[in-house]
Amino acid sequence: MKNTHLLATIDLATTNVANGGGPFGAMIVRDGEVIATGVNQVTPTLDPTAHAEVVAIRAACQALGDFKLTGCTLISSCEPCPLCLSAALWARVDKVVYAADRHDAAAAGFDDLEFYELFGRPREDWSLPVEQISTGEDNAPFTAWLSSSDRINY
Repeated sequence: MKNTHLLATIDLATTNVANGGGPFGAMIVRDGEVIATGVNQVTPTLDPTAHAEVVAIRAACQALGDFKLTGCTLISSCEPCPLCLSAALWARVDKVVYAADRHDAAAAGFDDLEFYELFGRPREDWSLPVEQISTGEDNAPFTAWLSSSDRINY
C-alpha cells in the first residue's frame, strides 16, 4: 500500500466537507488497485450507518460480486469507529490502514472515542439499555439455518 492511497482518502474526506458532507473518506484496495471509494453519507442519506468505510465496503462488494473482501485493504482517512471496524471484520478484509485517529475525531466533535470507551464498560453501566428476554423460541432461526441445505456460510 502506497501513501498515495492514504492521501487520496484524505482528499476524498476534505472534498466531502467542501460539498457539505462529513470529514471522512475511505477506499478498498486490492493488489494496488482501487476497487471502490466512499465518503461519509450520513446526513445526505439520513442513514446513521453510511460512514465512509461502510459506503466503500458496500461499493467494493458490489464491484467484486462478493460479500467477502479477502485480499483487500480498507484505507481510511480516520481510524474506523466500532461500526466500521465491525463492518471490516465482517467483510473479511485483510488489513485496515488509517491516518487520523479516534482522538483526532473526538477533538472535531465525533463520538468515536466515546463508543470505544462504552464497549469497555459493563453493559449495566451503559446509557442505552441492552437486555436479553427469553421467548422460548430464541434459537428457532438458528435451528432453521442449520437445517437449511442451501445456506451460504459467512
